Amino acid sequence: MITHEQMVEALKKVVDPELGIDIWSLGLIYALIPDAEKPKVRMTLTSPMCPYGPQVIADVKEKIGALKGVKEVDVELTFDPPWEPSEDVKLLLGMVM
Repeated sequence: MITHEQMVEALKKVVDPELGIDIWSLGLIYALIPDAEKPKVRMTLTSPMCPYGPQVIADVKEKIGALKGVKEVDVELTFDPPWEPSEDVKLLLGMVM
């Protein structure tokens, strides 16, 4: 069975194409449910109109799907609550002076 930690490490390899930061560090992942065959990822995007949304979701499915034993990845996309960058992310993006 896969672990939460394995899922986190896989998601750290999924980079937001616009921001150049992995989606785990950005705080786009709301929940992970490890399952031997069909793990679930509950996540959001930086905005509902994110032009890279389909690519990011496909990358999530690919990276989690590459874990041993996984047959299918369930990605639930939500915008509730809307994404808000943390203070650390704001620093990385140069949004805090």
